[in-house]
Amino acid sequence: MAQEIELKFIVENDSVDALRTHLNQLSDEHHEPVQLLNIYYETPDNWLRRHDMGLRIRGAGGRYEMTMKIAGRVTGGLHQRPEYNIDIEKPELELTRLPAEVWPNGELPETLSAQVQPLFSTDFWREKWLVNEGNSRIEMALDLGDVKAGDFQEPICELELELLEGNADDVLKLARKLVGNSGLRQGSLSKAARGYHLAAGNAPRMLKSTAILRVAPKASIEQGLEASLELALSQWQYHEELWVRGVSAAKANVLDAMGLVRSTLTLFGGIVPRKASAHLRDFLTQTEALMATDVSAQTAVYSPQTAAAKLALTEFLVTRGWQRFLDDKAQKKIADSFKRFADTHMSRSAAELKSIFGQPLGDQYRDQLIRLTRDIDTILLLAGAYEGPKAQAWLENWQGLRHAIETRQRIEIEHFRNEAISQEPFWLHSGKR
Repeated sequence: MAQEIELKFIVENDSVDALRTHLNQLSDEHHEPVQLLNIYYETPDNWLRRHDMGLRIRGAGGRYEMTMKIAGRVTGGLHQRPEYNIDIEKPELELTRLPAEVWPNGELPETLSAQVQPLFSTDFWREKWLVNEGNSRIEMALDLGDVKAGDFQEPICELELELLEGNADDVLKLARKLVGNSGLRQGSLSKAARGYHLAAGNAPRMLKSTAILRVAPKASIEQGLEASLELALSQWQYHEELWVRGVSAAKANVLDAMGLVRSTLTLFGGIVPRKASAHLRDFLTQTEALMATDVSAQTAVYSPQTAAAKLALTEFLVTRGWQRFLDDKAQKKIADSFKRFADTHMSRSAAELKSIFGQPLGDQYRDQLIRLTRDIDTILLLAGAYEGPKAQAWLENWQGLRHAIETRQRIEIEHFRNEAISQEPFWLHSGKR
């Protein structure tokens, strides 16, 4: 078994030549392009997908390899997951050769070999550079081609940084040397994810409202912080993908996701000092300033500012960049119960909301939009420990008030304000229970 650690970037078509020149400057170990043909397999009921497993056969130069990838972690465009590679004589699956640890129940399911069948394919040329960064050996692979499923296909134009040996931190350091030039954006959608989408009919991807964050029972405050930032980054990347594909309304969701990053840093600011995230917040400011202009989606998402901001957030998460700024007292706090933290801070947000909106504000409602959004974000990040419908109903009135203020609907503003301030808290230790 190998532990695959790689960082994926989508490359703007017009920037391929400039990127290739840059890669040549970073490394003199260059490998000419090789064509890679890949067939991905699945069962009719998506058994592999449901178990977060990916199965493919790759052919190159008359040689074949069967690969199984199993559940791991994806943070931004950084993929960390176990993979099993087995050389095979011909392009036919040999599932019995995979070790028992691959399978959820410790053994190959009895009918799986008969059920799996080709679902989609990728056909691309891979050009590689090898580079030493820090104490690590890293492969930089430029992939150009297509992913195909039935009558559907879409282009592949990607750069992957794969850790061959060493430390994942060095992959991020190398990435920083690349994102100073335009033409790159971190992509969380793998070739396989795009292939599955095409195979399912290539339905339009829809805007997704930020859902209430669910964290594991007995999670620590630090785990809540990580989950909050991962949620924000996921929303950012998902809607950025829609925006660059022509869904103009997705820009607002991208900005909301960036705002959710800021709300997270504010929420946990009593433990994590501002200096820990100063670098990240500076990049967010630059990106927000860019997006406040009439810049096109293509220019915005492939800009050095956006690339640097997302990479900074990814690095903050992957390396737990807040840790070195915590003293002993803060270390004890961040290891405490996330649920107790949630109860306290939801009560504070509710009190602030009722204080602000307890009386009609006339023409001054828009002055409170930033604080209203921050408190809504706080509840989204903290309410997951409680019954979903009650938390959602409580939130919807405040979200309705925000929408009414944004769209200047005076009657609706007062309706939602009255509904929102009259709600009883749904969480414990609120002073109402």
